[in-house]
Amino acid sequence: MCKLSAGLLLLLPGLLLCQQAPEPTSQPSAQNNSPQDNAKESKRLFGIVPNYRTSPSLQNYEPLTPKEKFKIAGEDGFDRGTVVLAAAFAGESQLTNDNRAFGQGAAGYGRYFGTSYADFVIGDYMTEAIFPTILHQDPRYFRKGAGSGSSRLGYAMAQIFVTHSDSGKRQFNYSEVVGNSVAVAISNSYYENHRDVSDNVSELGMQLGVDMASNVLKEFWPDIARKFSRKHPSTQQ
Repeated sequence: MCKLSAGLLLLLPGLLLCQQAPEPTSQPSAQNNSPQDNAKESKRLFGIVPNYRTSPSLQNYEPLTPKEKFKIAGEDGFDRGTVVLAAAFAGESQLTNDNRAFGQGAAGYGRYFGTSYADFVIGDYMTEAIFPTILHQDPRYFRKGAGSGSSRLGYAMAQIFVTHSDSGKRQFNYSEVVGNSVAVAISNSYYENHRDVSDNVSELGMQLGVDMASNVLKEFWPDIARKFSRKHPSTQQ
């Protein structure tokens, strides 16, 4: 991830919290979702960010099969929104000359795009399919939905380090941390900037931060969507 894009994502949770804090009374409804409501979960946030692994709540918990975990990773990794995000990250990295070995022009952009998209796909499979299957952990984000804005923010941020096993018990989120660590290690093979240990640690911290911001966006997305619906009633379908 390039630093500027990651920084923008990390600023987003604070903006969402400021928008949603005045409306705590509207949150409890998120805890009463039926299976039909789950099916209606928006698959793209803002029409771009893939959202295939969000669950409205932990009620009536059922574990995923390995096949379902790989399906989620594939949906996230090969969604058109992921391609758009990779293209945007690639453009920003080229603009800042993040990896001089890639060069400029169309050929250089192609290299930036290829590596950026590889980052997304490898990261998705490591954290949502491969390690969750090996470690018997659930890769989904379970929305809290109720409570104050600050409590929901803290909950969403903590889910980077806390997850559930396939039996429903809370565990340290090895799939997220180890999975991203392996993804960063793999990326060393196609980034021509000779990273050292410090660079890899920084890249891992950046990835965890971006995933944390993504969790916060997923937590507050129903509130954001309701605001948009009230402001633009003519666009409702």
